[in-house]
Amino acid sequence: MLYVFDCDGVLVDSETIASSVESASLAEFGYEITPQEINHRFAGLTARAIGDVVEAETGRKLPDDFFERNQAEIDRRLANELEAVAGVHEMLDRLEGQKRCVCSNSSTKRLRISLERTRLWDRFAPHIYSAVEVGDFQPKPAPNVYRYVMAKFGVDPRDTVVLEDSPFGVMAAKAAGARVVGFTGGAHTWPTHADMLTDAGAETVINRLTNLPATADALLAWEGMPD
Repeated sequence: MLYVFDCDGVLVDSETIASSVESASLAEFGYEITPQEINHRFAGLTARAIGDVVEAETGRKLPDDFFERNQAEIDRRLANELEAVAGVHEMLDRLEGQKRCVCSNSSTKRLRISLERTRLWDRFAPHIYSAVEVGDFQPKPAPNVYRYVMAKFGVDPRDTVVLEDSPFGVMAAKAAGARVVGFTGGAHTWPTHADMLTDAGAETVINRLTNLPATADALLAWEGMPD
């Protein structure tokens, strides 16, 4: 079995930090959106994809340095404020000896900042993959990064369990043929979060990381939902 983890909002509680920075930056541009709305609408998307939506809705181009400034501020805050999601180290202790990796839309630079800050880098390295840096370089919701790691580990999709907190991530893993568990245990969760993950294709949803090993065992013993 291969366990595959999204990073932001699954292993580390970074989504609330990123959304607060993005909300403030977009307000300066004249696009009013709360951090909660950003999490609800855009969790799991790249900054460029979010920018594309904003530009389409406003009919205006974001400033040339918008993404650079925004990402620099997020990196600064992550390096100083980020915390791991509760239970992550206990869960990984239970999975000792199992194949596992991280698949994220974040860059390797961002992943290193987040995972080193939370003492998780060495628990996954070297199996930490940025979707925009491997395979065909397509971010989620494209299945690129999940297909890449299944081929790299030589694991069948039906023996791969992916933990995702965003509908876009769930869709990516589902399109790759993996078994998908939704996660709502991050600080950025909202009342309809679980329903959105199920609608996107998650076969079940958990809100505690320590529930994953037993959930994965049960999922793989079950033939699963029809396509």
